[in-house]
Amino acid sequence: MTTTEPAPETTAWWTSAVVYQIYPRSFADSNGDGIGDLGGIRSKLDHLAELGVDVIWLSPIYRSPQADNGYDISDYEDIDPLFGTLEEFDLLLAEVHERGMKLVMDLVVNHTSDEHPWFIESRSSRDSPKRDWYIWRDPMEGHEPNGWTSAFSGPAWTLDPATGQYYLHLFAAKQPDLNWQNPEVRAAVFAMMNRWLDRGVDGFRMDVINFIAKTEAELVGESVQPSMGPQIHDYLREMHREVFAGRDTELITVGEMPGVTVEDAALFTGADREELDMVFQFEHVGLDHSDAGKFDNLAFDLVALKTSLARWQTGLASSGWNSLYFGNHDQPRSVSRFGDDACFRYESATLLAAILHLHRGTPYIYQGDEIGMTNAGFTTIEQYKDIESVNHYSEVVAGGADPAIVLEQMAFRSRDNARTPVQWTPGPQAGFTHAEPWIEVNLNADTINVQTDRAAADRSIFEFYRGLIALRHELAVVALGEFALLEPEHPTLYAFTRTLGSDRLLVVGNWSSEQLRLPQGLTDDAGTRLIGNYPEWDMQTLEPWEVRVYSRAERSGT
Repeated sequence: MTTTEPAPETTAWWTSAVVYQIYPRSFADSNGDGIGDLGGIRSKLDHLAELGVDVIWLSPIYRSPQADNGYDISDYEDIDPLFGTLEEFDLLLAEVHERGMKLVMDLVVNHTSDEHPWFIESRSSRDSPKRDWYIWRDPMEGHEPNGWTSAFSGPAWTLDPATGQYYLHLFAAKQPDLNWQNPEVRAAVFAMMNRWLDRGVDGFRMDVINFIAKTEAELVGESVQPSMGPQIHDYLREMHREVFAGRDTELITVGEMPGVTVEDAALFTGADREELDMVFQFEHVGLDHSDAGKFDNLAFDLVALKTSLARWQTGLASSGWNSLYFGNHDQPRSVSRFGDDACFRYESATLLAAILHLHRGTPYIYQGDEIGMTNAGFTTIEQYKDIESVNHYSEVVAGGADPAIVLEQMAFRSRDNARTPVQWTPGPQAGFTHAEPWIEVNLNADTINVQTDRAAADRSIFEFYRGLIALRHELAVVALGEFALLEPEHPTLYAFTRTLGSDRLLVVGNWSSEQLRLPQGLTDDAGTRLIGNYPEWDMQTLEPWEVRVYSRAERSGT
């Protein structure tokens, strides 16, 4: 049995909060151009309020050439016309707050667009005052300064012929990396963040924030990929001092950190560290990647998943905080990846939700997961829009890979699986738009959509999520209880307890499409069934993808 230490005393509001991520271009279109926008988000705020979420996180809506769907920002101070205007943003923010929710912006400051005025000035001359705002290096023996590769295929360096130097871009060539060693860069970023907070924004999700610290030794002549430089903690503490300290509003900060360990996360999120509230780690969503990369799929291993999540529960029990997620805009649909979307979509979607939400940490719901949206099922390269997928296909097919096999891998793993439009209603374009959408709507939209799901009575995934969110709001044991993993080596049973004082939850889930006999004694003295995804149940047996939550806790106010 793996167990956490007793939960520390904490009253941070986000311990009992649930965050909902919106990918704006795929959420709802209000002006008929086939692209989701701020007006579309406003039109669906009641849906989110009824779901019960506390925080809305918007993927980037800043002005951008859209080379990476907004993660290439050309103006941090303005809204991209694709999505609306600053006035429309202010209206959205006010309506979010009127409904008792908070709004978090995506902060992308490891890099900008190559069309940002900062970079245009930086590349204009080696003598430019902003030359050192980005990372420029001389060629190494006529080639790139080191062997780093871009996350989107190819070298991480691009030669600027006009000045004869390479600039660094850990992502696309149109996303040059900022030089955080330059105090002028940090001051400009912090000033921008303060202006958004002054406008009323409630915090930031910080994109690949651990990449901002790079060491000089890494930058020239090394072949290893970048890692967190030693300055990262200094940068984040400076950010806290210059942006967040002294504000009397309830804010939230979460840092996306590929490659971060439990020990790292404890340092970033410890209450006395004054860095971040929580981090997004990637360990559990990388378990089914082979050494060849994310598109080379490994068989799912529940024991490995349980071991990983339990390690994070234990490691951040007394210092730090977990972000809980299975899906987001960079991951395939969770019910297709981890569940059985063909035969047991309702059951596996609700099991995944219960397992996730009843761990200790702040849960994140990705748009559409609350109705069990599935992978897109694309079969041709022309259907894909994501730069990562398109570049991967071009690179490996040019290298001799079988296009059919590559497309099969992409159909399971591509980020575009999460980026098809939210399916609101049956009928044309699933109620997302009246025009041709920027990316194809999933072909199953007539059966999987918000309207149909919410009318499904006892088999509504939306209603199941509502129940889970209500539990987190009402039961302190969900937010703060001690975690203990049960049956860690069982290949299909996911079971754990949460305990706070005399209150105890027992969660049991059958992570398979076959009936499961429970280990003897597991549910003895389990208490009352609080929530489950089957209307009838046997104490000793779990049906396919069945999940049950038992409680000896008292609800507040009763």
